[in-house]
Amino acid sequence: MIAAQKWPLFERWFVGHARKRLEATFHAMNVRGLAETRELAARHPILVVSNHTAWPDPLVVLVLGRLLSVDAYAMMDAKNLARLAFFKRVGAFGVDRTDPRDGAAAVRYARGLLDRPGRAVWIFPQGETRPVTEPLVLLGGAARVARLVPEARVVPMGVRYEHADDERPSIWVSLGGAIPTVRTSFADVTESHRAGIAHELGVIEERVRARARGADFDAVFERAPSRLGGLAERALSWLAG
Repeated sequence: MIAAQKWPLFERWFVGHARKRLEATFHAMNVRGLAETRELAARHPILVVSNHTAWPDPLVVLVLGRLLSVDAYAMMDAKNLARLAFFKRVGAFGVDRTDPRDGAAAVRYARGLLDRPGRAVWIFPQGETRPVTEPLVLLGGAARVARLVPEARVVPMGVRYEHADDERPSIWVSLGGAIPTVRTSFADVTESHRAGIAHELGVIEERVRARARGADFDAVFERAPSRLGGLAERALSWLAG
């Protein structure tokens, strides 16, 4: 297992860099549940369980951590973290999913992080990036962490990147209400996480189909329409007409 080794000044800079990277790549970032999750995190440590769909997911987590005013950490594949070692300076810790002992160590490490309000740990229990069109299949690590830290609150998160009427795709994030950690089997806890993530993805699906953000989503950023692009389109229409 690779432990996180945060450098506060680097983290502050890199979170700003992550946001600029997202702003340069995407048309908008729409987030549901920010205020509610921020209030929850002020009272409890939170474990965020999310689907894992594309390369920007870690950058989205960094930006969300700042928006939620939390000390954010995230579980990451050890091979990827060894290749992108700077992520451990902003809160990533690595696990080798092929080694059960390493997995157990990562679970204990996550439990140790969730020791105070204002702390948040993100886990992507799919274990690897998968398209949102595929059925959600989760590994059991997040369930084990949840069972070990009953004082933490488990927040389901859905994330999706979607083209609409804009040249660039938009980021959609939905943060749900806390999931009760049932005191039964790990399979039941994992299923509650899967159902929670699926629900948040369903909320996003409704907004994407409606092509409307809705009052329950906040626009973290949104690119203004390009005046030059609009003028060029009108000029081309005039010439072609």
